[in-house]
Amino acid sequence: FRCESTHMVGYVIPKQWGFDNYVRLFTATSFPKWYANTFIIALCQSVGVTVVTLCMSYCLSRFRFKLRKPLMQFMLILGMFPGMLGMIILYNVLKDLGMTEANAVPGLILVSIAGAGMGYYVSKGFFDTIPTTLDEAARVDGATRWQVFYKVIMPLSGSIVIYTILLGFMAPWGDFMMASYIIHENSAGMSVAVG
Repeated sequence: FRCESTHMVGYVIPKQWGFDNYVRLFTATSFPKWYANTFIIALCQSVGVTVVTLCMSYCLSRFRFKLRKPLMQFMLILGMFPGMLGMIILYNVLKDLGMTEANAVPGLILVSIAGAGMGYYVSKGFFDTIPTTLDEAARVDGATRWQVFYKVIMPLSGSIVIYTILLGFMAPWGDFMMASYIIHENSAGMSVAVG
């Protein structure tokens, strides 16, 4: 609410109050468009990330297959590298698909959902705490694997579902590095953090 200049001052409480900064935000910038872009990314990302993460976590928690341990170790090792290492190749792929600059919203959604399976750790730990006897009882009663997951495990997993949805929804609001690299200061595709 400070209407004075933004240079360093020797006091905390502003001497001039007003809404000039808010007026400038909505008239001199494309803030509503940036907000809409970020909201669309957040909604799509929360749904996509939740589905991919929960399915991956359930599979790694319940199914036993030959390369299960090496796959989890490989994803753990890949997670130790910063995401910035792959930014150049991701940008080139998204550019070839036409998902950069003004069309960056689908590109940002695609990148976040594609890497969602790597964040299985917390959800897998939660699914490990649910007794497997529930799965076995449902299978004896004739349920398919999908029915066990959807009708038995998911009703017991409300807290982890909400956690995953919130994590997926909050991520785009603070994503600056990847978003700014893909958007390239194009106002039509900007998110709030980049704008």
